[in-house]
Amino acid sequence: MAYYLGIDGGGTKTTCAAGDEQQLLATATAGPSNMVRVGEAKARESLHLAVRQTCAAVGIDPQQVAHTCVGGSGAAHPELAAAVRQALAEILPTPIAVVGDMEIALEAAFGAGPGIIVIAGTGSIAFGRDQRGKTVRAGGWGFAVSDEGSAHWIGRAAISALLRAADVAADAPVTAKNSRLEGAIFKAWGVTSLADLARAANAIPPPDFAALFPPVAAACGDELARQVLTNAGNELAQLAGVVIQRLFAAPGVVSGRTAPAPGESVRVAMTGGVFRHAPLVRQVFSNELRRIDAQAEIHPQVVEPVEGALRLARRMAAKNSG
Repeated sequence: MAYYLGIDGGGTKTTCAAGDEQQLLATATAGPSNMVRVGEAKARESLHLAVRQTCAAVGIDPQQVAHTCVGGSGAAHPELAAAVRQALAEILPTPIAVVGDMEIALEAAFGAGPGIIVIAGTGSIAFGRDQRGKTVRAGGWGFAVSDEGSAHWIGRAAISALLRAADVAADAPVTAKNSRLEGAIFKAWGVTSLADLARAANAIPPPDFAALFPPVAAACGDELARQVLTNAGNELAQLAGVVIQRLFAAPGVVSGRTAPAPGESVRVAMTGGVFRHAPLVRQVFSNELRRIDAQAEIHPQVVEPVEGALRLARRMAAKNSG
């Protein structure tokens, strides 16, 4: 029996799925494997652990895997893809394909068909494919200048909102509307004052702003937290709107683009920890995107990209054998 591995290597965690020709057999999760964020050594450790745990759960040796597909941020850079492939080749002797995280997410959502996937995890990006196979992306240019609506963006925006609220309040004590968010962020970063928070936020090297997403999401009853999460949903909808316009513009608007027929929907799916753990972001995203384009048909369930990686591993193996 042939076995396949699909791997979703992210900036927060690495998920590995093992399957045979027909079904998913087991999954396992390890630490982050985004080499840009955590370095080669940590990424290698996470990848090896995820593979070994998944194979152990199935009861096979990594040597028995026929084909592996890895999806990760930054995989478009040949040197990063080569480093991921080299790390996995230490324990997997068979073919290893490295593709972008948006490719495995799009596969998980729509197979080989048209649609748009919006990723909001540690980073963010919108990626779509039309009926002819043409692909377009928006966003995802890195946490320092882009990644709108991502966990990193939310953490940084929450700190900015707290500091702005303090400026407006001047010397007034912290008010009820932002005390919950402030307390959650202080606890997460181990600081006791706004001055300490500002110093931590401006540290070199930069801190892990994405680590603040869970406390911000948990404080969604707080006015400032709700505003940050609402803004994140709106930003992600704008990214999706850009891809819809570029891929599915109305007939005659842009030459060469494939538009859906009148009344036909444009399929959109969500994936990533921000969508999964922040219902408010999902709600705002869906409402705003429908306002931007009434043809948008938004899948309510958050997609699991690792399932797409596993499907691609099977497909690539079949193509190679053929």
